[in-house]
Amino acid sequence: MSDAIKHECGIAMIRLLKPLEYYKEKYGTAFYGVNKMYLMMEKQHNRGQDGAGFASIKLNTKPGQRYISRVRSVAQQPIQDIFAQINQRINSELEAHPEYADDVEAQKQNIPYIGEVLLGHVRYGTFGKNSVESVHPFLRQNNWMHRNLIMAGNFNMTNVKELFNNLIELGQHPKEYTDTITVMEKIGHFLDDAVSKIYKDLKKEGYNKQQASPLIAERLKVSKILKRAAKNWDGGYAMAGLIGHGDSFVLRDPAGIRPAYYYQDDEVVVIASERPVIQTAFNVKFEDVHELTPGHAIITKKSGKVSIKKILNPLERKACSFERIYFSRGSDAEIYQERKNLGKLLMPQVMEAIGHETKNTVFSYIPNTAETSFYGMVETAEKELNKAKTETILKGKRSLSAEKVTEILSERIRVEKIANKDVKLRTFITEDSSRDDLVAHVYDITYGVIKPEDNLVIIDDSIVRGTTLKKSILKMLDRLNPKKIVVVSSAPQIRYPDCYGIDMANLESLIAFQSALALLNDRGQYHIVDDVYKKCKEQTDLEDKYVKNFVKEVYDPFTDEEISDKMAELLSQDNIKADVKIIFQSVKNLHIACPKNLGDWYFTGNYPTVGGNRVVNRAFINFYEGNKERAY
Repeated sequence: MSDAIKHECGIAMIRLLKPLEYYKEKYGTAFYGVNKMYLMMEKQHNRGQDGAGFASIKLNTKPGQRYISRVRSVAQQPIQDIFAQINQRINSELEAHPEYADDVEAQKQNIPYIGEVLLGHVRYGTFGKNSVESVHPFLRQNNWMHRNLIMAGNFNMTNVKELFNNLIELGQHPKEYTDTITVMEKIGHFLDDAVSKIYKDLKKEGYNKQQASPLIAERLKVSKILKRAAKNWDGGYAMAGLIGHGDSFVLRDPAGIRPAYYYQDDEVVVIASERPVIQTAFNVKFEDVHELTPGHAIITKKSGKVSIKKILNPLERKACSFERIYFSRGSDAEIYQERKNLGKLLMPQVMEAIGHETKNTVFSYIPNTAETSFYGMVETAEKELNKAKTETILKGKRSLSAEKVTEILSERIRVEKIANKDVKLRTFITEDSSRDDLVAHVYDITYGVIKPEDNLVIIDDSIVRGTTLKKSILKMLDRLNPKKIVVVSSAPQIRYPDCYGIDMANLESLIAFQSALALLNDRGQYHIVDDVYKKCKEQTDLEDKYVKNFVKEVYDPFTDEEISDKMAELLSQDNIKADVKIIFQSVKNLHIACPKNLGDWYFTGNYPTVGGNRVVNRAFINFYEGNKERAY
């Protein structure tokens, strides 16, 4: 989208179900898993470009041999950087020991990163630090193989404070106040507890410590550990973990907010944040890749046994609709069609805005991610035009000459590439006036295709803060001298902050919220803001399940169109000559276009977990009090 918002993460997990020698014989390399992980992470680089990490576990190693490898990077191209490091290490070992070339067992014993269990992660540094210490996978180390835990995830918890305090009550001293550390330590606590209990049972049965170790791996119930650890989690998550001896899991939140897909055959078990990633990397069909059921975990034991277990009771399904609108790659068969439908469903409003003057209207899109919705919009416009052509020809009957019929049939929807983003320009200067000038030139425009009598229709994925629209896009489009600029958003108005993994943490930056405040001020109703503040403050000590979202009252006095029109006014104040109209998707049509992803809390304020209402009220209190802290 033209307003850049960052998405938390993408995960990738591979479990090889055969010995490494099998992949060497069939695919020509024992590095099969590493190569596939590189491909899976690259195919998810859209989900995070600030950091990347990789971890692997070797199965059945002897004492004294390293069995866990990890590498992380915050380089400018972090995925390429970590695999360059991996390749360099592998190649240097092979050069130093040519005898390893055809000896898979020697490779496994002596070369890091080659393992049967692999975990990859990509992330955006959405807030706070973006140091390498913030990059997943995280590692919880212990000399007991069974107590080593590696974790990575696409998630955000709304109740980190509560979970942190729970750890303190358990006697722990967490090293950081972050949801990642908190979640890992919670799982780690119950992992330690389970290992200790199994060992005590084995000791009673007459086994010594050395004999007990492989039996602990067999008896460990990962599902039970996850049930105990996740009991009080509130948030959206797809959580991946590896246990030192070789068990692995991916757990999805009970509302299905964050995505997770899996594929299994007799060679591999694969999990990723997006379906096409698995399809492409392993050349499998759409129907062979399955969505992980919300509240469930896919668990692979060291033995290779795979099971899907219910960990938490599923809630009403509220999968994130932004995954379909923007975040996930449009190469997914379902998502591609859904994005086209988003464009199609907007056309009645667009046609009304341009007075059905398709002859004097140019259609385009900004940015490239809006291209698929644009195709849907244009297809619908062409149908409208063809209908009008048919009616004109039928009315004319035999009085129309061949030339006139040809003229009617030759009319086309005018489609142009109006804007191109100049990827070389980066707004690296933080001083406002200099930065604003750079922002205004991030896009190059196409001159000579717009006439003064033309309307210009531009579709975008979404309008979040409106900053780029105001400082760059509208000014740029206005230089083309159109009669009217119609900005179309394939998503509804973003009115509320997200708290499940999208970097929209405050209210005051949202242009829809700014527009509502301006309308309240215009109409002498600003007292509603004071009333909402009081109601939010009164709820601060309530349990989350009793908290209501009172921020909705800020928007209640206005129709969607009134807020859209005010937004157009606020964003086009800087000497824009053209008439500016902004059109948003309706929530109803969003649900029609994306029927499986009904999570719409950022549009409606209907949060899928009880922690969401507390977060939105805290965001309003922060706005009212001028507090710049995050709401969660």
